[in-house]
Amino acid sequence: MKPWLGPEEVAAAGEAISSGWVAQGPRVAAFEESVTRKVGAQAGVAVSSCTTGLHLVLHALGIGSGDEVITPSLSFIASANAPLYVGATPVFADVDPITMNLTVDTIGPAITDRTRAVILVHQLGMPADIDPIRELCDANGIVLIEDAACAIGSTYQGKPIGGRSPYVVFSFHPRKVITTGEGGMIMTNEGAEPTRLRALRQHAMTVSAFDRHESDPADFESYPEMGFNFRMTDIQAAIGSVQLSKLDQMVQRRRRLAAQYRELLDGVTGVILPNDPVYGETNYQSFCIELEASFGLNRNDLIRHLHQRGIASRRGVMASHLESAFAGSSSGTLPVTERLTARTILLPLYHQMTDSDMGRVTEAVAEAAVTRV
Repeated sequence: MKPWLGPEEVAAAGEAISSGWVAQGPRVAAFEESVTRKVGAQAGVAVSSCTTGLHLVLHALGIGSGDEVITPSLSFIASANAPLYVGATPVFADVDPITMNLTVDTIGPAITDRTRAVILVHQLGMPADIDPIRELCDANGIVLIEDAACAIGSTYQGKPIGGRSPYVVFSFHPRKVITTGEGGMIMTNEGAEPTRLRALRQHAMTVSAFDRHESDPADFESYPEMGFNFRMTDIQAAIGSVQLSKLDQMVQRRRRLAAQYRELLDGVTGVILPNDPVYGETNYQSFCIELEASFGLNRNDLIRHLHQRGIASRRGVMASHLESAFAGSSSGTLPVTERLTARTILLPLYHQMTDSDMGRVTEAVAEAAVTRV
């Protein structure tokens, strides 16, 4: 992955610096409003990362010790860490073998009388089937939180990911489609209250640093509860606003590249290619293939094979329950998760990718398919 950054982002960051206001301020507020409009949400709360956004939501909901939060093991470890930050227990559920996402069939068996929330990950930008999962959560008094770290620009039922659940959290890490360097944003909907989240992200102070400059200098803030330092800076938000203006162009480009991958890799023995589910469209934040047993090399050997040819690749998606940090974690059997984490690989995909780049990658993969070890 290579972020698509240019002179517009440089100029926007420079203007923020020249303004003298580099901490959280007016550019953060403007970025929140722009993302909110773009994804059709009710409000946006910018934070320092998607991870801190998930943490903040769980904290604000009062989820803690004795509570359970269902999440996929097949996800970056942050999805499972967030419940631990508030003292809750992450409960791992298996995923669909095609979309790599939770479904009602995998979530249902994991629900207990201690379940307070489900963290639904749109893995690698592939939209999960939100509506039936929301119905299941509502019927059991469970809050649905969408971990949309990878999913800005993806759609569900013809609408952008971001406006369908009470809480949806984006990431703007450099590996995501748009970036602020580090950063994230909580989207709130259906009456979920953004005001408290905005206070909690800045130590729960009742008057923000920016607002203090426009108020009575003797009007001091107070701290009615414990809060956090989860703020985004105006420099980051300035970059994010430019990136957001490019989002549609970025997604269109990534989808064209993914279609090119599918065309060039179609028919290669032992390769399972990603595609859109019937209910939505992915932004192809990553292009992930699964290797069947009939492929010439195993996943790790393919990574080495590509590296020897000057091509960067990565394992597909980690499985948190296999990490030492979650030894003895609460989960049933996760056969799909364990198969996918062992057999998937991310191929290069970035806005500036050329036909020549694409040809090098696909030729190297096809070569490996006929190699035997």
